[in-house]
Amino acid sequence: MKWFSRIDFKISQAGISEVERLTIGGTEQSLLIQTENPGSPVLLFIHGGPSMPIPGVSNRGSDYALVMTTRQLIKHFTVVFWDQRGTGKSYSKNIPKNTLRLKQFISDGLEVTDHLRRRFRQDKLHLVAHSWGSVIGLALAHANPENYHSYTGFSQIVNWAENDKLSYQWLMEAARERNDRKALKELADIGEPPYLESLDQWGALRKWQVKYRSMFYDAGDKGSATFFSGLNIMLRSPDYSLKDIFNSLVRGFKLSYTDELIHDLNTFDFFLEAPDLQVPALFIHGAKEKHVMPELLVRFYEDLDAPKGKKLLWSANSSHAFHLNDARENEQRLIHHLLGHEVDMV
Repeated sequence: MKWFSRIDFKISQAGISEVERLTIGGTEQSLLIQTENPGSPVLLFIHGGPSMPIPGVSNRGSDYALVMTTRQLIKHFTVVFWDQRGTGKSYSKNIPKNTLRLKQFISDGLEVTDHLRRRFRQDKLHLVAHSWGSVIGLALAHANPENYHSYTGFSQIVNWAENDKLSYQWLMEAARERNDRKALKELADIGEPPYLESLDQWGALRKWQVKYRSMFYDAGDKGSATFFSGLNIMLRSPDYSLKDIFNSLVRGFKLSYTDELIHDLNTFDFFLEAPDLQVPALFIHGAKEKHVMPELLVRFYEDLDAPKGKKLLWSANSSHAFHLNDARENEQRLIHHLLGHEVDMV
């Protein structure tokens, strides 16, 4: 065990706490399975990124999981975190770049679902996803409702190209307010999205999102999420080495972000491709969100045909990554919602 590792909770011998390696889509990938109650409903969480595997395998024994906490969740559910192909414990230099495509990630997610259904002898799972993972998750829930009890999307993306346009407009406005001439020039040079031709254009937009902290909201206290919130989870992990962290943040990033994947991200549209959900749907979004623009989600939510029910909740002190207090609230929201109890609208 690393000298700087630390865990927030331990699972009793009656429970399950293990990292499972299995072949998914022709490549070895890793799952973290945690529960105090074997036989409880399975909850599969799909992390964001690509190549930002939190919540993921690094979260063993860690209460804070960037969008929610887990200490209570594992008492009610068999919680499964999955490091997607090309990142963290699922990184390999031998993964063909041409498999880093949206359809392959969705196919991988379906294979993981089927594996868990067989292993735990459950017909259906609860499906939860964040950010990039919500692209995979919503596609799975829409196309395969027979496999899922419910779908929950944190920071749900519904149309990446339209979101980039809104983000571009926000960045331009913010740069004008700051009289940031360098930002104004570089943003003007790349032009308005979508960026179907050049990875460099897309990278330049992301550069200014990072500089203007679109993912993080500072509530003025120690519970506010930062880039180091995710890094700290990896550093503390009993299962992650420094090499695994490098594989996530550097090698996996370079492997994942290809012209082909950027094209995939800029050409899907859930307004057209997933206008309905045949499972109960819950969406949780940061009230301060400036990375996945809330106006798109609100419009999608209002249009969504969800005969089994839908809810949209807000986290008051969060942008794309969730404040610790909001993460605790989100854990309770999940428990109440997925166990069939009413949850107050916030």
